[in-house]
Amino acid sequence: MPSMHAYDSELADLIFDYMRERLQLDPVPLDHPGRKDKLDSVLAGLIGPEGHDPHKVLSVYDDHLSQAVISCDSPRFLSFIPAAPTKAALLFDMVVSCASLQGISWLEASGAIAAENQVLRLIADFAGMGPEAGGCFVTGGSAGNLSALVVARDVARMRLGLGPYDRVRIAVSDQAHSSIGNTLRIIGVEPLVVPSDDHRLTGANLRAALAADDSGIPVIAVVATAGTTNAGIIDDLEGVSEIARERDLWFHVDGAYGGAGLFAPSVRGRYAGIEHADSFVVDPHKWLFAPFDCAALVYKNPKLAKAVHTQDASYLDVIHMDTPDEWNPTDYAYHLTRRARGLPLWFSLAVHGTDAYAQAIEAALTLARESAELIRRSPELELIREPELSSVLFRRKGWSAEDYQAWSDRLLAGQIAFVTPTGWNGETVARFAFLHPHTSLAVVEEILATMA
Repeated sequence: MPSMHAYDSELADLIFDYMRERLQLDPVPLDHPGRKDKLDSVLAGLIGPEGHDPHKVLSVYDDHLSQAVISCDSPRFLSFIPAAPTKAALLFDMVVSCASLQGISWLEASGAIAAENQVLRLIADFAGMGPEAGGCFVTGGSAGNLSALVVARDVARMRLGLGPYDRVRIAVSDQAHSSIGNTLRIIGVEPLVVPSDDHRLTGANLRAALAADDSGIPVIAVVATAGTTNAGIIDDLEGVSEIARERDLWFHVDGAYGGAGLFAPSVRGRYAGIEHADSFVVDPHKWLFAPFDCAALVYKNPKLAKAVHTQDASYLDVIHMDTPDEWNPTDYAYHLTRRARGLPLWFSLAVHGTDAYAQAIEAALTLARESAELIRRSPELELIREPELSSVLFRRKGWSAEDYQAWSDRLLAGQIAFVTPTGWNGETVARFAFLHPHTSLAVVEEILATMA
């Protein structure tokens, strides 16, 4: 009988010792992209009929595989949207894995779900979504947007007396995240693309687009963004929500990156109107310092989502008992099986408190403002726009797209930083995405000095 399910103290010590070393790295190294031929060579023969010594397998990972992954929890990872999970969250993620915790139904996982719901309640309260709000944790913003807009579509079709395949539209900004367009394609809903005003969706532009639309296809929802990925721009949530209420549109807010700013007093006022959202997504694995993969999906009226997402099958009848305490995360998104991915965030919040989270988020906001000032003072650089959150867009005067890419490659090769170019109005520019509270202004100065 194979012994792979038996406890192996030496194997446990090997892994826990490795994790202790990883957790103590300060700072976390950036590392480099890998070459496929070298990685294939290292992996050759590792999986086959016979197993291998765990020390050998771990050394392959430590010496080769891990170093071919750019560490997004490094304070020098300033591209895309980084991650900076707290040590408490990382450690508790190991508990979730070691205990084989799942978070499917109240029947099977009420303890885990109760803790996750405590965090969802906290997020809903910060957004002002009301006492009945609730939802579940999903894998990421894409999964959250998809699940929420399926509810928006089906609720509207039911309300309007439409069939399951009748055409409907959802209003979206021309700056909406790519996952929104992808979601609409998946769920068979057409977009009404609303032109932005200085890259921001406004209530005025939404009203004008709706008034000009003569397609005859009903518009049933609108999507606003609370912190665009590229520039950290928060849409006119107040104005958009007003039009949504006038037109009886489902109001969805994609705050995958920027929604965490709700915790920061210095920018909280910019989210006015989010309290009217019918659904809201924020990714704690971004700016709320949780491990991957963790996104919070919250509905103002979760009963509507439950009516859409609950799956019927004879073997599932037992989890749908309609008791007062029942809360099945499987009823609030398109998934069934799910890990209790909200627990590491719950543990970290309980250990550190929300004030510590606010301070960490404010640190990135402050760094963005200070970096913008450094850029303004440099004769070779130009700030493209004042940062609203923690993304900073700027250009090096006279540089081409090739110059930016060569600069980015040099930064990574020298392990100075991971900063990739981005696009802005058809132009290649530079971008800082600040998130890690240990990224210092000295690091920014070091990077900017390489552009002289």
